[in-house]
Amino acid sequence: MRSSNPVLSRRGAFGQGGAQPGPAAPHPGAQAHQQPYGAPYQQQYGAPYAATQQAYQPGMTPEQLQQMYQAPPAGPLQTGRMTIDDVVMRTGMTLGVLAIGALVAWLTVPVGSFGVPVVCALVAFVVAMVVSLRRSTNPALILTYAGLEGVFLGAISKAFDAQWNGIAIQAVLGTVSVFAGMLIAYRIGAVRVTPRFYKIGMAIAFGFLGLILLNLVFSLFGADLGLREGPIGIIVGLVGVALGAFFLALDFHEVETGIQYGAPQKDAWLAAFGLTLSLVWIYLEMLRLIAILRGDD
Repeated sequence: MRSSNPVLSRRGAFGQGGAQPGPAAPHPGAQAHQQPYGAPYQQQYGAPYAATQQAYQPGMTPEQLQQMYQAPPAGPLQTGRMTIDDVVMRTGMTLGVLAIGALVAWLTVPVGSFGVPVVCALVAFVVAMVVSLRRSTNPALILTYAGLEGVFLGAISKAFDAQWNGIAIQAVLGTVSVFAGMLIAYRIGAVRVTPRFYKIGMAIAFGFLGLILLNLVFSLFGADLGLREGPIGIIVGLVGVALGAFFLALDFHEVETGIQYGAPQKDAWLAAFGLTLSLVWIYLEMLRLIAILRGDD
């Protein structure tokens, strides 16, 4: 499994509701997924894996039947394959460490003091790049990213909350709502990860990131495109949240495909990492959007 999310490489998989093993590619700059997870895992586990994936067919030889019935069961306890429980548990651990880092920053970092939080954010970015590019399933690296990112989120949330009382709680509730809504929509088949869905979403993501970078360049020269205020700011904020939901759909699709094709249990850490990145993206966009909506109150 590969990592996902805005700055990092994206995987592709969670498919209830008719989604096929879908595109897996770097994010941004992705290429279409050329083969499903089944092929590499069949090669890894060999004949027993292949035998457990086929049902009885008329005309099978006695040797084929013997091989099929003697093959080990596909249960995760015997094969060490990833399950949804593995993903949920590791995602909970990652988000728990992130929440602890945020709480520490909230209690210790003075309002408007961003020295340490910015350093933590930069180090977290480097760690995230290492995890993504090396496709590392090292729990220590992933939890380190979560803790450092949590410190940054805690400090910036405290600064926002000092100006707009209660905005941090509102952003958390908004993030949870987007996650729950996207999961329900995916499970009932209202959202399907198809090549067309992927291409359209990635095109919007490229445009969004390009706009943000352009605004950053303008701000260096004292100008501003007005992306943080008024109707334009609201539209940009809504697009940012929608992109976070798009990233979640890709994460869901990847988890489902990984489980379907027998991904190793350790890949649950990469799934947790990808989901955490998507939720961090949504939270930051939600924080900015709510601040624009509340204005100067």
